[in-house]
Amino acid sequence: MRGLKLLRYIIITLCCFVTIPGIAQNTESITIKHSPGTSTKNDVTTFLRDNSRQVHFVHKGINVYCDKAVYYPKEKFIEAYSKSPSRVRMIQGDTITMSADYVEYSTKTELAFAKGNVILTEPQSTLTTEKLHFDRLKQQAYYDVTGKVVRDTSGTITSQIGRYYMNTKKYQFVQDVVLVNPEYTLNTERLDFFTESGHAYIFGPSTIVSETDKIYCERGFYDTNEDFGYFERKAKIYYDNREIEGDSIYFDRKINFASATNNFKMTDTINKTVARGHYAEVWKAKDSLFITNRALVVTAQEEDSIYMHSDRFVVTGPPEHRITKSYYNAKIYKSDLAGKADSIHVDHKTGLAQMINLARFSNNDAFAIKRKPVLWNLGNQMTGDTIHLISNVETEKLDSLKVFNNAFLVSKDTLSEDGYNQVKGKFLVGLFRDNELYNVDIIKNAEVIYYNRNGKGELVGINKSKSGSINIQISNNNIDEIRLIQKVDGELSPESLFPKNTSRLKGFDWRGEERPNSVEDLFKDDPPLVLKKIKGLKDYVPPEDFFDEDLKERIKSAENKENTKAENKAARNLPKAKSDSNSKKEKPKLGQPLPSKKKTSGN
Repeated sequence: MRGLKLLRYIIITLCCFVTIPGIAQNTESITIKHSPGTSTKNDVTTFLRDNSRQVHFVHKGINVYCDKAVYYPKEKFIEAYSKSPSRVRMIQGDTITMSADYVEYSTKTELAFAKGNVILTEPQSTLTTEKLHFDRLKQQAYYDVTGKVVRDTSGTITSQIGRYYMNTKKYQFVQDVVLVNPEYTLNTERLDFFTESGHAYIFGPSTIVSETDKIYCERGFYDTNEDFGYFERKAKIYYDNREIEGDSIYFDRKINFASATNNFKMTDTINKTVARGHYAEVWKAKDSLFITNRALVVTAQEEDSIYMHSDRFVVTGPPEHRITKSYYNAKIYKSDLAGKADSIHVDHKTGLAQMINLARFSNNDAFAIKRKPVLWNLGNQMTGDTIHLISNVETEKLDSLKVFNNAFLVSKDTLSEDGYNQVKGKFLVGLFRDNELYNVDIIKNAEVIYYNRNGKGELVGINKSKSGSINIQISNNNIDEIRLIQKVDGELSPESLFPKNTSRLKGFDWRGEERPNSVEDLFKDDPPLVLKKIKGLKDYVPPEDFFDEDLKERIKSAENKENTKAENKAARNLPKAKSDSNSKKEKPKLGQPLPSKKKTSGN
C-alpha cells in the first residue's frame, strides 16, 4: 500500500510540470503546472482539477487557473471552464488579473476571449463586462457589449464599447459613455481615461451635471482627482439661472471658480443682465464676477436696455442685492441717455448709479478732466465732480439725478450757430418724467446764460444772471421757464449788445463729441482688439481598429493547415460583420466614426 501511495505521489508531482505535447522549445507551447486528471481522445486533451486545486497552465508569463481545460494541439488552442463558485483566472505579472466563467486562448494569435461575468483588474481600476477580447501582443483589451469601469477616486464609467491599453494605463470609451462620481455625472460619446492620473479627455457633445451646476462642451479635459477641467467648443456652464459661455473655460469644482477666455458671455435671467468681454472670472460661492478686455454689461428693461462699458467690471452680491462696479473709462449708453466717468458704481437693489471722478489725479490734470463725470439726457449735458443717477427699480425708469460740486448744465441753442444755454452752481438736482428731464434745481452760487425766445422762435435777448439758486422747467427738450431765487444781479441783453467774450460761463466745457450715440460708440476710444491665442486641446485622433490587419493576419494563420474545412477556433468569437442593409445597425468599433444625425465640432 505504501508503494502505491508513493507511486501516486510521484505521478501527481510530475503532472505539475508537464508540457503539452509538442516541441518544448516552441514559443507556442503551453506548460501545465498542475492537473490531477488528464485524458486524451481524438488528439484532444482534457485536464480536470481535484478537490484542492484548479488546473494551472502557463504561456509566456500568463498564468491561467480553471476547473477544466480542453487543449487542441493542431490549432494550439485551449478552452478553460469554471464551475460555480470558482472562476477561470488569467494573471499577467503582478498587475493584471482577468476572471470569467469561460476563457479561450490561441497560442498562435496570442488572442484571448472571455465571457460570462468578466472582470479585468489592474492596480487603479476594475472593468466588468460580459465579453472581452485580450490581445497579449498589443497588450490591449476590448469589449463591445457594454462595460463598467470602477476607479475609487473617480467613480464608475460605463459605455457600449471600450478599449484598455495596458502599457499606457489608458481606457478609451465610445458610445453612451457615462461617468458617475459622487459629486457629478459626465455624459459623452467618447472619453479617453488614464487610470493612474485620473485624467479624462472628452470628445463630442458632452455634459457634466451636479446638484448645483451643469457644464456643456464638445471638447474638454477633466482631472477627476483634483476636480478641475478645461472646456472648449461651444463650452457653457449653467448655475443659479446663469449661463456662462466662452471659447475656453477653466473650472475648479473644489473652490467653485470658473474663468473664460475670448468671447465670454454671461446671461443672468434673474437680473435680466448680459455681461460680455474677452476674459472673465466667476466666483460662485462669493457670487462675484470680474470681466475685462472689451467688457460690456447690458441690463434689459421693458422699453429699452442700458449698456455699460469700461476697462473692467466687478459684479458682486446675491441676485436680490447685486452691485456692479465699472472702472477706468466707464461709459453708459441708452437711447435717451448717455454718460462717461472714470468709474461707475451701480446698486441694482436701490437703483442708484454713482458716476465718480478720478481721484488719483489732480483736478488740473488733462486726463482727469477728460474723465470727469458727464451725463447727457436728450439735448442736455450735465457735468460735475460726482453724479448720482437714481432709477425706480419697479418701473425701471429714471427718477432723479444729483450732481455734487461744480455742477454744470448745458444745452445747445438750436437756432444759433454757437449759442449755449448754461446753468452752473455748486449742486444740481434733476427730476425725470418718462425718462425725460423736466425739473432742475441749481443750488448755491448759481449762474445762468439763457437764450430767451418768443413763441415764434425769435430771439428776444440773452439773459445772464447770478442768483443764490435757480429752478428750471423743461419740456420737449426746451427750457420753458427759469426762476432766479435770491437774485444777485443780471440783465437781458439783445444779441447785438451781448459781449462775445462773456458768452461762456467759467468752467464751460461742451463735450458733445464724446457722447456715445450707439453701442458701437462705447468702444471707439478702445485700443484695437487683440484676442489671446488659445493653444487648445488636441483633436480626437481615431485609433486603429482593435481587429486591425495585423490581428486579422494572425487569426488567418491559425487555420488548420491539414484540414482547411475545419473551424478556425481563433476566429469563432470575432464580432460579426454587417451582412446587408436590412440587418440591424452595426455598433461602431472603437476607433471608427460614430453615426451621427448632424456633424458636430470636436469629433
